[in-house]
Amino acid sequence: MKNKNSYALIMAGGIGSRFWPFSRSHKPKQFHDVLGTGRTLLQHTYDRFRNSFLKENIYVITNKLYKQLIHEQIPDIRDEQILLEPIGRNTAPCIAYASYKISQKNPEAVMVVAPSDHIILKEHLFLEKIQQGIKSCQTHSEEILITLGIYPTRPDTGYGYIQYVDSPIENLKKVKTFTEKPHAELAEKFIESGDFLWNSGIFIWKAESIKKAFEEYLPEIAEIFEEGKKAFYSPEEETFITNAYTLCKNISIDYGILEKSKNVYVIESNFDWSDLGTWKSVYDISKKDTSNNVLDGNIIAYDTKNCIIKTPSDKLVVIEGLDNYIVAEYDDVLLICRKDQEQRIREFVNDIKNKKDNNLTYL
Repeated sequence: MKNKNSYALIMAGGIGSRFWPFSRSHKPKQFHDVLGTGRTLLQHTYDRFRNSFLKENIYVITNKLYKQLIHEQIPDIRDEQILLEPIGRNTAPCIAYASYKISQKNPEAVMVVAPSDHIILKEHLFLEKIQQGIKSCQTHSEEILITLGIYPTRPDTGYGYIQYVDSPIENLKKVKTFTEKPHAELAEKFIESGDFLWNSGIFIWKAESIKKAFEEYLPEIAEIFEEGKKAFYSPEEETFITNAYTLCKNISIDYGILEKSKNVYVIESNFDWSDLGTWKSVYDISKKDTSNNVLDGNIIAYDTKNCIIKTPSDKLVVIEGLDNYIVAEYDDVLLICRKDQEQRIREFVNDIKNKKDNNLTYL
């Protein structure tokens, strides 16, 4: 039976510039069918939560530009469940907005906060960990904040890491340290030590608990959203949020609260997870042909190996002699880049932004 006090918040506001040219300001990656399954990343995330949460308890927070895309891809969601940000201010203001709004409706709410662009392959294990975290929040008197940590399979430098120690709370480990995207040598030491997990960016807590954490560690943000009590779920909400976001600083929930709080715990998890932050991450989890290529489109490849090629299905693409490349075409942009140089994609996007004669549709 679905719990009336369990809420899910899907964060769907990022642009995902590392996945350019598919991820663009007018249609970021979460609104794309990245893996060719017939469902977008956002739809997969929503479907995942619909299995365990009441439909009316699933909220999506996104930029106001994407309201129509949300309605198109999740047609049964109501306007009051779509939280529209006027500008991006990172995850702390976004989570504060949702926490204060949801707790206004239900002070007993326990929130699961998750990005919209992650892939989770063993969903039954994911939902088990989510329910485990919800139960811990509901039964433990301490104001605990929980994150899901993934058993690392390699010394990946693109993920954040959580170091943990034993905890007296059943099924939870105490977070000792957070480390954001370490260099390769340090990541290898983390793996060897055996007491580090990848930080999934998926959180569980009581709405009232995270509000108290805001009051302690980010009091200026707490003060801003505390004033919105009368505006939430009313015609005044949009005006209030527009003004509120002009006052919020750009800061992540990790840096603003979790790295400072003494009540952060982690649930060890192994549900085959990827944040799909880069072309390499899509390549890693995708099915490959006999030449280790990931091909999505009407593509004929000769003497080509270790590539990811994603092109429109209505265009024949013939490729010869490539090894370890990204080839991606979407709308009016074609990207050809070595896989081991994909960290430069953000540089490419910034260069395009800085060209005064640029057609902004490229972004």
